[in-house]
Amino acid sequence: MRTFLPCRLVSRLSRVILLTGATGSIGSRLLPRLLEEGHQVRCLVREPRKLGDRRVDVQITMGDLRELSDPYMLRQAMRGVDTVIHLAASIRDQPPYRVEELNGLATVRLLEAAERNGVGRFVFFSALNASAVQRTRFFRAKWVAERAVAESTLDSTIFRPSIVFDHSDPWVTLLRRFSFLPAIPVSGNGKSRYQPIWADDVARAVMNSLEGDGPGDHLYELAGPETMTYAEMAELVGVLSGRPRPVVRVPLQIVHLGLSALHRLVGDSAFATWQEAELMRVSMVSQRGTADLERLGVEPLPMERVLSSPA
Repeated sequence: MRTFLPCRLVSRLSRVILLTGATGSIGSRLLPRLLEEGHQVRCLVREPRKLGDRRVDVQITMGDLRELSDPYMLRQAMRGVDTVIHLAASIRDQPPYRVEELNGLATVRLLEAAERNGVGRFVFFSALNASAVQRTRFFRAKWVAERAVAESTLDSTIFRPSIVFDHSDPWVTLLRRFSFLPAIPVSGNGKSRYQPIWADDVARAVMNSLEGDGPGDHLYELAGPETMTYAEMAELVGVLSGRPRPVVRVPLQIVHLGLSALHRLVGDSAFATWQEAELMRVSMVSQRGTADLERLGVEPLPMERVLSSPA
């Protein structure tokens, strides 16, 4: 007896999505949604066990941002791929590789491989307020990558999120640990402004864009429903952890000296680097507010509501 599958499902089963950053805050929320919708997914990962139970449901290419100069690995990753979703990024150097190579050049290499292999769409995650003149190397590298994607021959979707959070992401986890101290330290004046957005809301936006975006190039700014300073977010995490603490603002010169000394002492295992602390000096606010998310059918939840609920 012949079984007929719906045309929409046949189309999904015949194409492959290459996903980088599958174990990160956004990727770990997006991957289950892709699989539930019937997509074939290939994950570019260094440690497949971090995929948990999902590792048996996906195709796997071993690698990471440091290895995107390997043409053999890129050919393996791109075989039969229709769409690339490039989430992976690094906010610190991974010697001998610098942030510029891990975020800028690696994206260009992935993009060129996609063009050579007939990929239809390239989905890239940049960052709000990335520009060629930003003070931090991370944002400048993201800008270089974003320009390359926008100028490529592929159909593209570029997302520019504000700061993305989830219950157990490294940044929220660090703030929770700081709340065991008498006061939560923040670098600088803590006045940089953000529109924090939940990783699950971002994942839903990506799914809806895959379904709704037609040919051509698309750009979305992803911002949560409220604007908060760095200090306000730190205080909120302390309160929701059951340890309300005041915020103490640490002068940038002291932060730089302290984190630089820590890195010399323990190397890459340091809980934070100056590069990461410096990121919190850059505001990430969209003049569009939540308009782009709503256009994608997502009503974003505020940070307090998300973090006060079970993961």
